[in-house]
Amino acid sequence: MGALTSDKKIELIQWLSTLEDQEIIEKLIKFKQQETKDWWNLTTSEERSSIEKGISDADSGEVSPHSTARKLYEKWL
Repeated sequence: MGALTSDKKIELIQWLSTLEDQEIIEKLIKFKQQETKDWWNLTTSEERSSIEKGISDADSGEVSPHSTARKLYEKWL
C-alpha cells in the first residue's frame, strides 16, 4: 500500500470520527455491506466439501494435536 493510499485512509478515518450526519452514516454502512463479499460464495464445491468435512470432524472430536501434524509435515516446513 502506497503512502498516498495510507494518507487518504487516515483522512477518511478522521472525517468519519467527526461525522454527525446520520443519513450519510447509514449510506456508508449500506455501501460497506454491499462491498463486503462473502468468501464462502467464492469457493469451489470441492473446497466447500473439504471445509464442511473439517468442521464435521472437529465437531465429532476427530482431530489430531498440532504436534502430530507438525511431525508428519516436518520435512516440508
